[in-house]
Amino acid sequence: MKNGTTNRKHGAGDSPRSVRRALREIHDSVEGSLDPLGMAAPIVHAQLAWFSHPQEFAERMVELSSDLWRLQWHSACRAMGLVSRDPVVPNADDARFSDSVWTDSATWDLTKEWYLAFTHHMQDMLFDTPGLSSKERRRAAFWWRKWLNAVAPTNFFWTNPVAIRKAVETKGESLASGVRNMLADLEAGEIRLSSPGDFKVGVTLGTTEGSVVFRNRLLEVIHYAPTQPKVHAEPVVIVTPWINKFYILDLTPKKSMVRYLLDQGLDVFITSWKNPDQSMRDVTFDSYLEDGVHAIVETARSFTGAPKVHAVGYCIGGTALAMYMAWANRRFAADEVPVADWTLFTTLVDFHRPGDIEVFIDGASVRYLSENMARKGFLEGKEMASAFRLLRSNSLIWHYVVHGWLYGEAPAPFDVLYWNMDATRMPYAMHSWYLRELYLENRLIEVDGLTISGQPIDLSRIVQPLYAVAAEDDHIAPWEQAYRINNLVTGPRRFVLSSSGHILGIVNPPVNPPKRKYWAAAARRTDKADDWRKHAEAHEGSWWNDWMGWLKPRCGELVEARPAASAAFPELAKAPGRYVLER
Repeated sequence: MKNGTTNRKHGAGDSPRSVRRALREIHDSVEGSLDPLGMAAPIVHAQLAWFSHPQEFAERMVELSSDLWRLQWHSACRAMGLVSRDPVVPNADDARFSDSVWTDSATWDLTKEWYLAFTHHMQDMLFDTPGLSSKERRRAAFWWRKWLNAVAPTNFFWTNPVAIRKAVETKGESLASGVRNMLADLEAGEIRLSSPGDFKVGVTLGTTEGSVVFRNRLLEVIHYAPTQPKVHAEPVVIVTPWINKFYILDLTPKKSMVRYLLDQGLDVFITSWKNPDQSMRDVTFDSYLEDGVHAIVETARSFTGAPKVHAVGYCIGGTALAMYMAWANRRFAADEVPVADWTLFTTLVDFHRPGDIEVFIDGASVRYLSENMARKGFLEGKEMASAFRLLRSNSLIWHYVVHGWLYGEAPAPFDVLYWNMDATRMPYAMHSWYLRELYLENRLIEVDGLTISGQPIDLSRIVQPLYAVAAEDDHIAPWEQAYRINNLVTGPRRFVLSSSGHILGIVNPPVNPPKRKYWAAAARRTDKADDWRKHAEAHEGSWWNDWMGWLKPRCGELVEARPAASAAFPELAKAPGRYVLER
């Protein structure tokens, strides 16, 4: 049998490459059944790698012994009441030991120092493990770091002097409040970053006036009421990510990008995706493209009468927009493509190095998640949120355990963290396809590697001008990887790098004095990210002003402002709509 396996033995006709692939698949299958998320296997692999490199291991032990000697000398000095500079200091972003007691008290100083010494050495060893791929080293270091973070002395009452002090000062009330906070978190099924009553969507968040003018099974399209008497003739269409809710771009009035665009005289439409349930288990990515991205584009064109729109995509919404642009450039004649230009915020199209999230992405974990989604029909939003929070466990998990459970403090009201907790689900068929084809196989960068809604996808067919924004400290869409879109499309490109991270690098309104900065320059198709950075110009403040200088001249002449709803598109609901309130 030409393609069969009956009575066939490895070695007779198999190439070494196919044999290695088969063995790898068997290994992944066995390992995946025991460790589906790959938490233990990378650490075991790292340990075996060090044992198989005894010379390098011995050199590391010498380094550790040297540091331990300095730490022992420091301990002796502190025990005798002498002044001694800490031999190990926390990383700049590590706020766990910021209270002065961790330095002033010899006992607690030594607790901190011994913990940090072993933590830093272990992390350094894992990052430098010989004989492992870079991805395997990163995964081993990630999971070991999560365990080291979990056992930090700050996380336990009897090894946290601040918690003990607060309990004494409040006569035990901090402990009683901490127990109440813990029980409330357990009841909620998550460690709360914000109290549920701190904000209300449509009342304190997402308050910009507008109307839902279109609704289907996947999304509501919100058209916002103008704030200026005249607006640019061609509308702006924003495709938001469906892994979170759209009002991240319409938080409080001072932080609202939507309101800023309206004040600039732009006519704005935005997606508000439905929160899927089991009935949507078989919804595919084709539907998200046609009934989602294409639906809002056509709604905006029909509402305004404009031949073209100016599209914006954020995060995964930007990835969908990139696919849509490639799809539209093959589906329509050159002069009939309905998008004049496009803007991307912190968007990946090349998933070769997708940031810290790659620790969750391999064949076994994708199979595990897909099987889990197949049983329920969707991926629960809290599961996705927990994965992202695990990427920054000290700041997004243990900080709230310590302050909430040990100190008895209620979380401070913070609109971004409230939004972060307002998670959404994802349908099984679409999300399993997305994980497999993009994250696992990285097919989007292949010429015609994907076929979506009947059209082969080739990013090089996109000729419309692009304005792309990335964030310097983004751990979800690393800016160097986000830059890759400039190497794949053929239209004019301007790239901007904002300070801060995935959210605050985008939700970055102009303020005085400026809080952040950005770098901006045209992007050549042959440039790498570091090459672009060398000639990019630095600016203080928000990149929003730069974007307006690029976008507004392209949006047509000024016309009389249009109301939020019309006879042809009556108001189905007032903004923020119905779908955003679904839990």
